[in-house]
Amino acid sequence: MSDYIGAVDQGTTSTRFMIFDHGGNEIARHQLEHEQILPKPGWVEHDATEIWERTRSVIATALNKAKLTAADLASLGITNQRETTVVWNRRTGRPYCNAIVWQDTRTDRIASALEREGKGDVIRRKAGLPPATYFSGGKLQWILENVEGVREDAEKGDALFGTTDSWLIWNLTGGPDGGVHVTDPTNASRTMLMDLETLEWDDELLSFFGVPKQMLPSIAPSSNNGRFGVTRADGPLGGEVAITGVLGDQQAATVGQVCFRPGEAKNTYGTGNFLLLNTGHEVVRSKHGLLTTLAYQFGDEKPVYALEGSIAVTGSAVQWLRDQLGIISGASQSESLARQVEDNGGVYFVPAFSGLFAPYWRSDARGAIVGLTRATTNAHLARATLEAICYQTRDVVEAMQNDSGVTLDVLRVDGGVTANELCMQLQADILGVPVSKPVVAETTALGAAYAAGLAVGFWKSTDELEQNWNEDKRWEPSWTDEQRAEGYAGWQKAVGRTLDWVEVE
Repeated sequence: MSDYIGAVDQGTTSTRFMIFDHGGNEIARHQLEHEQILPKPGWVEHDATEIWERTRSVIATALNKAKLTAADLASLGITNQRETTVVWNRRTGRPYCNAIVWQDTRTDRIASALEREGKGDVIRRKAGLPPATYFSGGKLQWILENVEGVREDAEKGDALFGTTDSWLIWNLTGGPDGGVHVTDPTNASRTMLMDLETLEWDDELLSFFGVPKQMLPSIAPSSNNGRFGVTRADGPLGGEVAITGVLGDQQAATVGQVCFRPGEAKNTYGTGNFLLLNTGHEVVRSKHGLLTTLAYQFGDEKPVYALEGSIAVTGSAVQWLRDQLGIISGASQSESLARQVEDNGGVYFVPAFSGLFAPYWRSDARGAIVGLTRATTNAHLARATLEAICYQTRDVVEAMQNDSGVTLDVLRVDGGVTANELCMQLQADILGVPVSKPVVAETTALGAAYAAGLAVGFWKSTDELEQNWNEDKRWEPSWTDEQRAEGYAGWQKAVGRTLDWVEVE
């Protein structure tokens, strides 16, 4: 067997390709950003063709850096931004329009109508999700209703829908010349179109959104040898490699953090924050604003489920400080700037740029900075931004404990923001539990590699994967209970100021 596993990590702001060895160690990587297209307030789009081109480039460059070829890879895993919606023509391979990104809120009327018509409870029961702008079903309905020619082509079977995993698999395996149209249950569970228990597209849910079934990909287990196809020899890998693992990005991070037992949880800090708690083979219905979702399905084994708290804006709030306000030149500078003050000076920043996700699910909310005084500085705003990342996580942890009865002993963390030492210390302080980061912080790509490797016997079992996990750093809480309670009360007060800001029909 070949010595390495490759993993494509197609994220919200960039695409990377990483190569891992049997110990789960990184051998090489290459990463490229893609454009964030913001045509109107609340609209967020990506050019799917640009994403495919970036994917081709990062694969070729990483292989070249490592002086490896396709023959050195035992198989390929793919992980992706989940709800972002792509519709393309199966004959030409061209998207009909820009991809609609998970952060996009143009479908708020669709979500509100579902609730008014009494369909929300059916979606919650079958799909585990509340009707919200976040998920793919409403985005697909919007494209069918607003982009010329899509519905007609969909009825003929020429228009294909997929999240970015499906889009990349289709292109990697041939595109218009025999490309495989497929997804896995973790991505399908984010559409509002799949039944959580049968793991199949549901006709009643499809009827709510007016989606022709023939435009949907088939659903295959997250780790399997055969259903995702083989890369074309004339593609970016320069040879044939089986694609054997596919996971939505947050589920991939759960696998990369080896959270294989019920009660184990991880939090990924990226564009947004995503906290997943493994609930085993049981479908746990949330009563406190969380999502019920697929964690993973390996081969013929029973699916494993999770509760998820999804937060829209965390790392991207730091980007906002850089790109829109210009008060920092890079993400790392947010830490040094925030360290110039001992506390937030009474300032709270609720970055509800596209409404609030878990546990609130309020599309009428908008961002607010409160508590400003004449003494407020850029440093206070930088600190409030880091605290916002941590307070939003606490909101989700509180809901998770109420739903599951599980009290966290430690929070496993990963993603780009974990490089910010101050932010991780604040997270421990605000939660009141230790925060633990693994040696390999890019667990999203690692999780996709694990899923791919399990399918071909590169790794024999999840027990073997657990042996690869090693702690790199731990942050212990330093705040008093009084500090923690006072800070959280201020945060909750600030959140209240963001609600009912825009009217949602």
